[in-house]
Amino acid sequence: MNDKRKYLIKEAKDYVVIVFALFLCAFGFAAFIIPEGVVTGGVAGISTIIYFASGKSINIAIPNYVINVLLLVIAYRTVGRKFVVRTIFGATIFSIFLGLLTPMFPHPIVNQQSFMNVIIGAVLCGTGLGTTFAHNGSSGGTDVIAAMVNKHSNVSFGRMMLYCDLCIISSSYFLFHEVDKIVFGYVFLVINSFVSDFVINNRFQGRQFLIVSEKWQDIANAINNEANRGCTLLHGTGWYSKQDVKILLVVCRKYESVTVQRIVKAIDPDAFISIASTSGVFGQGFDKMKVRLHKYKPKMVDETTPPGEMKAGEQLDGGNIEKAKN
Repeated sequence: MNDKRKYLIKEAKDYVVIVFALFLCAFGFAAFIIPEGVVTGGVAGISTIIYFASGKSINIAIPNYVINVLLLVIAYRTVGRKFVVRTIFGATIFSIFLGLLTPMFPHPIVNQQSFMNVIIGAVLCGTGLGTTFAHNGSSGGTDVIAAMVNKHSNVSFGRMMLYCDLCIISSSYFLFHEVDKIVFGYVFLVINSFVSDFVINNRFQGRQFLIVSEKWQDIANAINNEANRGCTLLHGTGWYSKQDVKILLVVCRKYESVTVQRIVKAIDPDAFISIASTSGVFGQGFDKMKVRLHKYKPKMVDETTPPGEMKAGEQLDGGNIEKAKN
């Protein structure tokens, strides 16, 4: 029961953060992008085209929500139930915020600074989307199309999303007949992608310490008790001194690295420290790996078959052929 309660609390926190992130994304889009008449990628871009083509008589939230629901109905078997539920929640919240905020900003916040409005809007949208994805949420859009195509073809997920977004942005020329709008759309696409990737990856970044010190026991105990992080003791040999040394391996989150450095400096200012950045830290005390494992049939190794020999009908790939020859 305790584990279930922790799970529910974690889920509730995720949904609270997702709601805030979608508000930030909707604010950036409604306050900076739509008043400039810039068409972006994704379902939001298609909804923007419909919004301006109708002379702003159709609330932009309506086509945004309807298109997302239609895509999810079509892609239900491909993307799975859990993805559909989270995406419907995200698309609903985003559409509500978008529908409420758009009428509040008939003009850009920064007057006569179109490029600046696009940059600010892209940063806000990228931050909101990145935070949403980092907490297992989704606002729908062309990622649903990309997931379907990726399931049945060799086109990568990211490339398919890029193709969809480029087509949507380029089609805005037939509505506005302005190349500037298309260029602004491309600028938004690049900045939005960069910021969202940065936000997603930054969450999983960590620091790896290699600490060599004669006071390794005191440092290890302090890191365990004060920084609440584990240590792994490695045995090494100094090649210059030819003496055995103890090496502490410590992995922590990015914001905890300063605490570890202060502990080491307070105990042994002369300690040798090597700090490396890690793109992801998973396991006990950190994040869980969230990747899908494709179904595969493990290859069975027949221990009775001598090395270099094959059974009848067995095939080798290119790498194993070279090994067999040797």
